[in-house]
Amino acid sequence: MNLLRLRLSSRMAQESSNSATATATVAKTRSLWPSVLRWIPSSTDHIIASEKRLLSLVKTPYVQEQVNIGSGPPGSKIRWFRSTSNEPRFINTVTFNSKDDSPTLVMVHGYGASEGLFFRNFDALASRFRVIAIDQLGWGGSSRPDFTCKSTEETEAWFIDSFEEWRKAKNLSNFILLGHSFGGYVAAKYALKHPEHIKHLILVGPAGFTPESDAASERFTQFTATWKGAVLKHLWESNFTPMKLIRGLGPWGPNLVKKYTSARFGSYSTGTVLTDEESRLLSDYFYHTLAAKASGELCLKYIFAFGAFARMPLLRRASDWKVPTTFIYGHEDWMNYQGAQEARKHMKVPCEIIRVPQGGHFVFIDNPNDFHSAVFHACRRFISPEPDNESLPEGLTSA
Repeated sequence: MNLLRLRLSSRMAQESSNSATATATVAKTRSLWPSVLRWIPSSTDHIIASEKRLLSLVKTPYVQEQVNIGSGPPGSKIRWFRSTSNEPRFINTVTFNSKDDSPTLVMVHGYGASEGLFFRNFDALASRFRVIAIDQLGWGGSSRPDFTCKSTEETEAWFIDSFEEWRKAKNLSNFILLGHSFGGYVAAKYALKHPEHIKHLILVGPAGFTPESDAASERFTQFTATWKGAVLKHLWESNFTPMKLIRGLGPWGPNLVKKYTSARFGSYSTGTVLTDEESRLLSDYFYHTLAAKASGELCLKYIFAFGAFARMPLLRRASDWKVPTTFIYGHEDWMNYQGAQEARKHMKVPCEIIRVPQGGHFVFIDNPNDFHSAVFHACRRFISPEPDNESLPEGLTSA
């Protein structure tokens, strides 16, 4: 009996010791479970690993880092994650090798996307710029705080202020800022608040410039009156995102993303289709970034009303513009370039609008070569010896 008690006591002591170790390494333990045993076969480690695999297609050497932006804006009562915790948050960042005198180009992805979606562009752009791409707070491989913003103002501050803290941490100034879609909206709002740091703004299919008249159009009004329109509007106002569907599908989520990627950038592509390897790596990366914890994605209903109409449209701020700007749209982009034309009428700074053939909303993936030409033309003042003598590259059109 005594021998039995001794063995039991020894066993309990060992389990108690192991418990402390397990608690300290719970995150690692979860990540070590085989994917087939998890309902959502993804994790932050999966995001970073899939990003590395996708960027293996890029020939230019790069450095990946997690830039510490602290726990919230200095002096603010609202932390990035609305918590009393002082836990720091990080912005996932990749910086590509370049010549010492190259101008800096910072690239910001759109809604539901991440920095890796620019994988077809990094080599070409790094030949002329010091390229830095980031995952916005709450997306990709960046920190994903609980999103509890309750207004448009708070939500805009979440992205603008976290980007500013990232800029400070990287000690950047006098750079070119490029934003795609929702990233274009954030870039434009940032430029309005901190114009002193940006020498040129490039907005690629930006959200927030759709004319307000489109929201009151007869066609849109009729659609919202249908049962389909009513259901979609309810889902929108309930903050139901496509990512929630992917998470809900669990182990079937990767296959859905694969089908979307193959269709959007393959059979239904408006430009250069992805190779089999590109499609496989992009699908894998895309899935892991979409299936991770909901955070930045929950901004949707606070920034946009149903139909993707901005609640605080950038058109209303056009007269306040202080940074020279270039708009770039794919010919097949569902974003309305007429909004940019309307904004230009009220701007007091140089502004041009370039349209790229064989390109949709993801013009930088659909037609990378012409997209690069558009970016080079937009930045000719910084990279060309005779910028005034440069004409618009063949194939591109001015709007």
